[in-house]
Amino acid sequence: MARRTRRPAPTRAQTLHSVTTHCPACGHKLWAEYANRRTITTLDGVLRLTLRIRCCPNPRCPRWGVPYRPEAEGHFALPHHEFGLDVVALVGRLRYAEHRSVPEIHQELRRRGLALAERTVTNLLDRYDELRALQAADPDRLRQRLRGQKQVILALDGLQPDVGHEVLWVLRDCLSGEVLLARSLLSATQDDLAALLAEVKGALPVPITAVVSDGQTSIRKAVAQALPGVPHQLCHFHYLREAAKPVYEADRHAKKELKKRVRGVRPLERQVEGRDDPEAAVLRGYCAAVRSALTDDGRPPLDAKGLLLEDRLSAVAASLDRVAEKGGYPRS
Repeated sequence: MARRTRRPAPTRAQTLHSVTTHCPACGHKLWAEYANRRTITTLDGVLRLTLRIRCCPNPRCPRWGVPYRPEAEGHFALPHHEFGLDVVALVGRLRYAEHRSVPEIHQELRRRGLALAERTVTNLLDRYDELRALQAADPDRLRQRLRGQKQVILALDGLQPDVGHEVLWVLRDCLSGEVLLARSLLSATQDDLAALLAEVKGALPVPITAVVSDGQTSIRKAVAQALPGVPHQLCHFHYLREAAKPVYEADRHAKKELKKRVRGVRPLERQVEGRDDPEAAVLRGYCAAVRSALTDDGRPPLDAKGLLLEDRLSAVAASLDRVAEKGGYPRS
């Protein structure tokens, strides 16, 4: 049955780039060919992804024309699916850990703000069951496909719908896009994750040449234990987020100090309550501009909210100065 209602508009947008910049087969630098766009519904809202696709331009390369999609794409959703992996993990936990029925799961997802049909819950349960059963699903096909590319770049990530519940760990090959293993764990210790990595390593017909993850301590130690000598890289998204933390903290402190200097908007508004003269209208307008500047946040680190507040307050102050120079309404 076709969708009868409009899909909710995206609340967030993010652009993903491929970590792989050179062809694994011939070593030629990959070219940025085109961009794909995906809209994914997650527990945190509707996400609009822009995917920058790379291809090898060498016509003599065995992987010529094969698209290299961003490795981080698998962190958000399965291929060709519109609901995120966090939604799949939550549906599985509600069904098998809390023994809820499909209508009850549907009500819980709607309560969390997700727009979906009850039949979609059944489809998500099917996807969860498939992920849990992947380790036993046609290993011959997977081995044959991996032998052709001669190596695996392993991406490792865990999804925890709610604090205190089991985590769905997904291990995926970045080159082929195949999910190699998916398993729920109650803990994420070094030994637990090292066992998953060792299981995947033992089942692969080709070596693991690199690992990409969010870099949490237990993952780093597990990779060093199970895959000694294999390069382990932090994904670009988490790398930039960690690098931006000092800038974010400084900007947040700057906004806090700026707010202290513009307190007292409400008393000024009370002074002109019930008045409809031009001076009162102008004063209410300036108060509204200040209040809007205080509540409008940017998107750090590239759109810092502290700098944005400083720019808007400076514009309000400059406007008041111009009014004062023209002999207009006195500055409060």
